[in-house]
Amino acid sequence: MGGFIFGYDTGQISDILLMPDFLLRFADCSSGATLQTASSACSFTDVRSGLIVALLSIGTLAGALMGAPVADFLGRRYAMVVECGVFIIGVIVQISTTHVWQQFAVGRLISGLGVGALSAAVPMYQAETAPAQIRGSLTATYQLFITFGILIAYCISIGTRNYNGPSSWQTVVGIGIAWPVILSVGILFMPESPRWLVFHDKSDKALRSIALVHGMTREEAQDHPLPNKYLAEIQNNVEFERQYAAESGWIDCFRPHNKVLYRTLLGMSLQSLQQLTGANYFFYYGATVFQSVGISDSFVTQIILGAVNFGCTFGGIFIMEKFGRRWPLILGGIWQSLWLFVFAAAGTAKVPQDNPGIGKLMIVAACLFILGYAMTWAPGIWILIGETFPTRTRAKQASLATASNWVWNFLLAFFTPFIINAIDFRYGFVFASCNLLGALVVYFFLYESSDLSLEAVDMMYIDPACKPWTSGRWTPAGYSSRKDIEEQGKAAQAHKDFAPAEHRVEHANRNEKTTTNEGKIPGVNGSPYSKAPQA
Repeated sequence: MGGFIFGYDTGQISDILLMPDFLLRFADCSSGATLQTASSACSFTDVRSGLIVALLSIGTLAGALMGAPVADFLGRRYAMVVECGVFIIGVIVQISTTHVWQQFAVGRLISGLGVGALSAAVPMYQAETAPAQIRGSLTATYQLFITFGILIAYCISIGTRNYNGPSSWQTVVGIGIAWPVILSVGILFMPESPRWLVFHDKSDKALRSIALVHGMTREEAQDHPLPNKYLAEIQNNVEFERQYAAESGWIDCFRPHNKVLYRTLLGMSLQSLQQLTGANYFFYYGATVFQSVGISDSFVTQIILGAVNFGCTFGGIFIMEKFGRRWPLILGGIWQSLWLFVFAAAGTAKVPQDNPGIGKLMIVAACLFILGYAMTWAPGIWILIGETFPTRTRAKQASLATASNWVWNFLLAFFTPFIINAIDFRYGFVFASCNLLGALVVYFFLYESSDLSLEAVDMMYIDPACKPWTSGRWTPAGYSSRKDIEEQGKAAQAHKDFAPAEHRVEHANRNEKTTTNEGKIPGVNGSPYSKAPQA
C-alpha cells in the first residue's frame, strides 16, 4: 500500500492537468472561456505546470531525508502510521481550494513529505522482515503497487473527467485518503522489523517477528534452528557494529571503510538513473505528449501505458527472483535505450500530427520501453535499496538514495515542459543515453545480492577478493553455491514441518554452537571471514 500511495499520487496529475474545470480554475484563460471551451482557451505556463507537478517531488525529497530518523526512532511500523497522517493532511489541503493554484501546489508538497518518507521506510521494512529466499519478490511488490496505483489513478480520472464542477478533479485527489488509512491500520497487525528490534535490545520480540514471517509460533521458533540461526546472524552483526563503530550518524554514510561510502554512492546513483530512464516523462506528461502526436483521446493512451506497466511488473517480480539483480538491469538498460532511440528518431524525422503512422510507431515504442522498464529497472532498484546497506546505517543510506531519486524526479518534472519546447521529441535521445549509462554502472559497480541474507550481503561487499562481475559466484562460508543456500533454507523449513520435537531441539542446540563459532561478522571472535577488512 505504500507503493500504491506513491503510484496513485504520481499518476493522477497527468490527467488532472487536462481536465476542463481544473484548467478553468487554475490556468491562464482568455476572456469568455467556459467549461466547454476551456481545453482550447486555457493553458498553464511552463512555470505553473512545472510547480504543480514538481512540488510533490520537493516534498518527497524532504520526506525521504526525514524518514530515516523517524524510522530509527519510532520503528518501521509506527513511522509509516505517522507518514500516512502527513499524506492525508496534504490531500485535504489540495481539495479544499477552488481558485488558488498555489494552495493546490502546497498541498502536493505536504503530501510529498508523506510519500517520500514512505518510499524510504516501506522497502526497508520489507527487506529487513522478509525471508531471504523471497525477499526480492516481496520488495518488488512495492514497485508492483506503484504501477497499480498509477493505473487506478488513470481509470478514476477517465471516469470523473466529465463531471461538472470541481468534483471532476477533487474526486480523484480525495479518494487518495483511502490508501493511507488502509496502510496505517493494516501495518499495526504486522510484526516489527527484527533487525530494528535487535538493534534496540529487544531480541525476544525479534525472535517472535522472525517466527511469524516463517509461519511458526513463538514456541516452535524457540526450538527450531532456522529462526535461531537468523536471529544469531542479526545479533552478531549488531554486536560487531556496536563493538567497532560509534553511534551512527549521517556522516557515517560517507566513511570509506567497509565500502560504506561506496554503497551510499552506488545507491544514490542507481536511484538517480532510475529516474533518468525516462519513465516519468510518460507518467507525468504522457497525456500531453500523446495529445501532441495526434491521439484523439490521450486519456485512453495513458490507461494503455498504465496497464502495460502494471501487467509487466508481474514479470519483473519473477525475473528479479529467478535471474538475480545484475543481468536483468544490464539487459533492461540496453532494451530501454533501444526503444527510446526509436521513439525519439520517429518523432524527430517527421511531424507526428501529419503522419498517423509515425504517431502509432511512437506509442508502440513507448509501450515496449515501459515493458522493459517494468520488468527490470522499476522493481530492481527498490529491491537493491532494501538489501545493499549495512544495518547500522541502512535507514540513513536508504533515505539518501531515495532522496536522490526525488531530486531527479523534481528536476525532470519541473524542467520537462521547457525542454520539450526547446528540443521536442529529441528529449528521448537524452534518456536513451542515460539508460546505456545505467547498464554500465550496474556491470562495473553493483554486486549480486540475490539469495543472500542481509548480513551475508554485507560480508560480500567487504570481501576484497570479490568483484562486482564475479559476485554472482560468491557465497558465505559453509555453502558451495547460491543454490545450496536456497536448498538448505527449504530443508530447514521441511524440517520444521516433519521432524519430531526432540530432533528439532538437538538441531537447535547444534545450530547455536555452529552459529556462535562460524557465523560471526568479519573481525569478531575468530570469524572465518577475518580475512575481510577490519573496522
